[in-house]
Amino acid sequence: GNTFEDYLRILQSVPDKGAAAYMRVSSSVNSSRLSLVEKGVCEAIQCRRQELVIQEQGLYLIFCQLNFHFPKCSKSPIDLKIELLVNDTVDRQALSTMCTSETCQDKTFKTLFHVHLTHLKVQDRISVTLNHPEFLNEVSLPNENVLGVLRYSDRV
Repeated sequence: GNTFEDYLRILQSVPDKGAAAYMRVSSSVNSSRLSLVEKGVCEAIQCRRQELVIQEQGLYLIFCQLNFHFPKCSKSPIDLKIELLVNDTVDRQALSTMCTSETCQDKTFKTLFHVHLTHLKVQDRISVTLNHPEFLNEVSLPNENVLGVLRYSDRV
């Protein structure tokens, strides 16, 4: 349950409004913006290297699941910030503090899931940034880091 393939099957069976994207993401070299990996669904949305471009206006559900790995836990807290950007402007963000001294272990894994429902117009661009992309778990769970967009309605 709850794997990339499970979500992909669910998205393929949902009666959408003609636009959907579900792409694996990975960290970019020297950038906080995540890259899209060419695996998944991209229908009526343009899937570029670091962003999704909306082709039909409407109400969209945007979701992002990211897995983190902290190989050596610091005694000082690490604040992870995920930002969902629309046209390079933060539209939604989440902050999670990791590796505080009372929860510190030798290795720590954490999954964060972020959901956003918003109206989008033609040519709006969606991307994701992380303040600490070096902690993105791309070794043991590379296919479980995903960005998805589903058109819910054509009303704006």
